[in-house]
Amino acid sequence: MTDYEPLGAPADPGDPGDGAAYDAVVLAGGGARRLGGADKPGVRVGGRTLLDRVLGACADARTTVVVADPRPTVRPVRWAREDPPGAGPVAALDAGLGHTTAEHVLVLSADLPFLAPGTVRLLLRALRSSGADGALLTDADGREQPLVAAYRVQALRDGLRALADGHGGHDGRSDRDGRGGLVGLPLRRLTAGLDLTRVPDPVASFDCDTWDDIATARSRIREHGHVLDEWISAVKDELGIELDVDTGVLLDLARDAAHGVARPAAPLTTFLVGYAAARAEGGPEAVAEAARKAAALALRWAQEDPAGGKPADPAPDPAAASDARPDAG
Repeated sequence: MTDYEPLGAPADPGDPGDGAAYDAVVLAGGGARRLGGADKPGVRVGGRTLLDRVLGACADARTTVVVADPRPTVRPVRWAREDPPGAGPVAALDAGLGHTTAEHVLVLSADLPFLAPGTVRLLLRALRSSGADGALLTDADGREQPLVAAYRVQALRDGLRALADGHGGHDGRSDRDGRGGLVGLPLRRLTAGLDLTRVPDPVASFDCDTWDDIATARSRIREHGHVLDEWISAVKDELGIELDVDTGVLLDLARDAAHGVARPAAPLTTFLVGYAAARAEGGPEAVAEAARKAAALALRWAQEDPAGGKPADPAPDPAAASDARPDAG
């Protein structure tokens, strides 16, 4: 096993791990015993379910398979179920892999509140550049997290076949075929036979096993430096918006409108900018252009305000006013 350290500049935000297609399998059917049997994937952090937060991180996957009973999600996914339900993570992974076709697969648990698209790209790049069977995150204590990882699908299938053969399977078939060879096996029985590279990330690897973990996650997203991005992401998910815009431009516009016009002008102006961009059927460029025009207007507005110490329009010249009378001359 090797450690992977990213080199050079960070990846382009639009690059899903060097561009090659990948599938994702999300395991969301566990019993959540340390949460008292609560529906862990449905627990909300920052107004979004844990499952939806994970699905947002792998939104560019070609196919996303969630191994659990179907439920409403922020985006369409394919559903699968291990047989019997609750047969454990190895059987669940096998059930999910049956619906994938890409060479590489992202394997995730459904309780990762801080997983982000950048981490997904990093895992995929580590996998492809290392030549290993998989690339997984390690947490703050250096522990490996096999459910925050990218794998070569063929390596997983070979490993699953070997486990099924060695634990009650027949003809190289796995639990997906009703053989029962994978039931109850821990995931580390599978990953122990793989060549893996490790990617340290104590934040993205944080998972929510207890209510204390949930409380920690809910507190962290409200910290200064996180809260705005979290809120914007939650709003976009709620409204079904995938548009990425420069929030700094909009915040500058809101500041200018609040200071140069009136405080309530800030939210109203930013709303109108968004509405104008939507009417123009534009993307981020349309938002930026509308914001530029509105900011310039706010500046002109402020410059006309004598109470703000700005020069007002010059007073009319009395002589000129005299000459302008109808009876002058």
